[in-house]
Amino acid sequence: MTITRFSPFRSSLSDVALLQNRLNSIFQDFAVPANGPGESLSAGGFVPAVDIYEDAQKVVVKVEVPGIKQEDLDVRLENQTLTVKGERKFESEEKEENFHRIERRFGSFVRSFTVPQTVDTDSIKANYDAGVLSITLNKKAEAKPKQVKIEVGSTPSAPKQVEGTAA
Repeated sequence: MTITRFSPFRSSLSDVALLQNRLNSIFQDFAVPANGPGESLSAGGFVPAVDIYEDAQKVVVKVEVPGIKQEDLDVRLENQTLTVKGERKFESEEKEENFHRIERRFGSFVRSFTVPQTVDTDSIKANYDAGVLSITLNKKAEAKPKQVKIEVGSTPSAPKQVEGTAA
């Protein structure tokens, strides 16, 4: 017979942790704020992570959407608002499966971002590779920084005479 030390808090702490995890998962969608003006989120099944960065030539938006088929993604630009929609479908077969845990999120999502006026709306490209949707928004030519070479010259001056020298 094995003797085990009794701890009245062991089971109650695990119950509290379980309850906390469940409450966190319920409120997770509400706790994710929009990150700035001109950005909106949907309260759908999940919210994909987004990175947005800019250089002198373009603005790039990268959206993490693993497990979503390319045909289930929709990217649109309307009134200077870039909208990305998609749906991750739950794959259920007619098998008797007893899930022990389901942590992946399923459902639809919508992410919207205001695009700067400097973007050329006619040259937007999107690429989907390895679960990451990359949207490239090229800047207008007048918005790109220009480098102008300025010639530095000197003005001709009269020759100086030094006293005490004969010419």
